[in-house]
Amino acid sequence: METALELIRQSGLANLTIENVGMFVIAGVLIYLGIAKNYEPLLLIPIGFGAILANLPMANLGSYGDGIIALIYDAGIRTELLPPLIFLGVGALTDFRPLLGRPLTFLLGAAAQVGIVVAALSAGYLLDFNAQEAASIGIIGGADGPTSIFLASQLAPHLLGPIAVAAYSYMSLVPIIQPPIMRLLTTKKERAIDMPQAIPVSQRAVILFPIVTGLVASLAVPSSAPLIGMLMLGNLLRESGVTDRLRKTAGGALIDIVTLFLAVSVGATMAGEYFLTTRTIMILVLGAVAFSFSTAGGVLFAKVLNVFLRRKINPCIGAAGVSAVPMSARVVQQFVSDQTDGRVNPLMPAMGPNVAGVIGSAVAAGVFLTLLG
Repeated sequence: METALELIRQSGLANLTIENVGMFVIAGVLIYLGIAKNYEPLLLIPIGFGAILANLPMANLGSYGDGIIALIYDAGIRTELLPPLIFLGVGALTDFRPLLGRPLTFLLGAAAQVGIVVAALSAGYLLDFNAQEAASIGIIGGADGPTSIFLASQLAPHLLGPIAVAAYSYMSLVPIIQPPIMRLLTTKKERAIDMPQAIPVSQRAVILFPIVTGLVASLAVPSSAPLIGMLMLGNLLRESGVTDRLRKTAGGALIDIVTLFLAVSVGATMAGEYFLTTRTIMILVLGAVAFSFSTAGGVLFAKVLNVFLRRKINPCIGAAGVSAVPMSARVVQQFVSDQTDGRVNPLMPAMGPNVAGVIGSAVAAGVFLTLLG
């Protein structure tokens, strides 16, 4: 009888807390959104299940201590290994021709990072966050989960869970958040602007681009080199034409494995006693502010450019300057097509600022690391 009582006392049910139950509910919502709504399922499902594992009493499965998931976290996130490997895969999957065919869209990708600055300043000056925490929160505005994890793991590891959840949640909510902002900030006439085909891009240009960009960006902001360097390496594997096996590995099995490890270990940081706080709510709110301002920044800057351009650009493509590739470009395409009854379809023009946003958010993270790391 005493043995049975001891087993009960040592069971998870006997040690379950209200925080654990609350996190089970949040994890269930994340998994539901991934399965039922198809919102970033490759990320939200493992993050949600990682949160369940982290909140199992007595199981020792959080990203801390000496558990298995802690081993993945320490080896992959604390060492800054996994986010750059994600960028390697992204580079292998990304076509930079739409950007090279319209170099002006580089500016739209840069303008769409304004939400990072707005959210960081708001967190630092209006709310009770220090400079490192504010920068880590601000980077959510880039709509780039790996970059958010990369920066937060170094500047504010105690906020990694809510920052990652906010970043990936708002990435998955692009189709809901961006269309109202584009509708508010553009006129019917502006949405109907049809953009001509981009200039052709030579094979030499697409090979030189990752080499030159990797060198210039890494020399200018060395802290961005892990992300920019791996992004450009992946793209070089794609464009060189002689490394097809490596391209398929980087953009296939490798990125899938790394995504799984990254998402589960991030989810396993979400222990209830650390996650269920007012600071988490603030981070989620600031993430929405950051993402909304980034979207608006790209659209408004495109409108400013049109004042000086003879051949106008559709300002809606500025919304794709966030680095949710290629989802944001597809949202712009769908929105404009719906607004013009299918007459205007700016998918390829929107891909230019979309891929520029990937570079912009990585450089912004590097700048924060240089100044605050």
